[in-house]
Amino acid sequence: MLKTIHTFADIYTDSMIEIDKKLISLDVFERKFVCDLTACKGACCIEGDAGAPLTIEEVDILEENLDMIKPYMREEGVAAIDSQGVFYMDEDNEPVTTLINNAECAFVRFDDKGTALCSIEDAYNQGVINFKKPISCHLYPIRVAKFREYEAINYSEWHICKPACSCGAKLDVPVYKFLKEPIIRKWGEDFFKEMEIAAQQLIKGE
Repeated sequence: MLKTIHTFADIYTDSMIEIDKKLISLDVFERKFVCDLTACKGACCIEGDAGAPLTIEEVDILEENLDMIKPYMREEGVAAIDSQGVFYMDEDNEPVTTLINNAECAFVRFDDKGTALCSIEDAYNQGVINFKKPISCHLYPIRVAKFREYEAINYSEWHICKPACSCGAKLDVPVYKFLKEPIIRKWGEDFFKEMEIAAQQLIKGE
C-alpha cells in the first residue's frame, strides 16, 4: 500500500509516498508546523494573488448559507459579495472566494488586535451553519493537485508562515499531525491512520 516515488514529473522533485492513489510529499511528514496567529495575524487570508480555492459543492454551500454568514462579515465583504457573488473564476478557470479590492478574502474580518479571522468559521463555531470553512483553507499548508488517476498532496512553503514553522519545530509537530482534523474531513480516518503508519516507517528508515 505504501511506496516511495522519486522525482515525479517536472513539478515534484522531492520524494513522495503513495497511499491509496494519493502521492504525498515527504515534507508533509518531515516539516514541522503549528499556526501562530499571534505572530502572523492570519496573513494567509489577506495575502496572495487570488481568493481561497473552492469546490463547486462549496460554492453551493456558501450561497445557500450566505444570509447566516453575513452577520459575521465586515460591511466591505458583504458589499463585495452582493455585487460579485461568493466566488470568481481564477486564471486557471477554478472557483475561488471573492476578494475585497483584489486584496483580502471577502469573508475575512479583523479582531481588535488586527488578526484576520474567518466569518464562515465564526458562523460555524456559533452553531449557525454546519460548514466550517473551505477545505483548501482548513488543509493549509497542504495544497492538493488533482490528476486523472491520483491526487498530489504537497506542503506549500510561504514566507508568511515562518512563525508557524518555528512554533511547530518548538512543539515538534509535523504538518500531517497538525492537520489531522482537516485530513480526516477530506479523506477519512482510515487514510490518516495510513499516514501515521507511513510516518513510523519513515522514522525507522524502512
